[in-house]
Amino acid sequence: MEVQQSKHTANTSTTGAPRRSMHDPANGHFRALTLYAEDPDCVKAARDMVGSYLQNWGLAYAVDDARLIVSELVGNVVHHAVPDDHLATPGAGRRIDAWLMNWPGLLGIGVSDEDSTPPDLPAGEFISPELAGDFIEALLPDRGRGLLIVQRLADAVWWSPGLKGSGKTVWARLDLDRLWVEYSA
Repeated sequence: MEVQQSKHTANTSTTGAPRRSMHDPANGHFRALTLYAEDPDCVKAARDMVGSYLQNWGLAYAVDDARLIVSELVGNVVHHAVPDDHLATPGAGRRIDAWLMNWPGLLGIGVSDEDSTPPDLPAGEFISPELAGDFIEALLPDRGRGLLIVQRLADAVWWSPGLKGSGKTVWARLDLDRLWVEYSA
């Protein structure tokens, strides 16, 4: 079988398209959304952003976990974050930035707020669920259940102080290879 090439194909570089920086938003590796805690749809907007971009990036198997993680993190800001004094303006909305970053094999989710108080990341389980028997609700903490859910879903959870000493970002990392194995099993 003879393969014919057009004039345009023959003159095309074999090295492919020029490489873009992984930080270039046009290449599909990074997205951000600014929300305001007083908007009644801010949690839904964050969930929808995550779901939409993960579908577009071919990561449908990560959508459920990532949407739940961003829901919990944005919900925590809505219900608990109080802007630092120098950021608070009477009557102003509380800013929330949601970040979605994809690297080979990893998905990062970050939620930033204007409150520099560290999050109450649960230390882990103190009692084995098997020992709780019929009283499993006794194992649930009074606070921090949302972050406990995030810790269960993510492969790593941490926080970092905001720029210029104000606010913070809570981060969650998902191992896409692990999610793929769980999804395809």
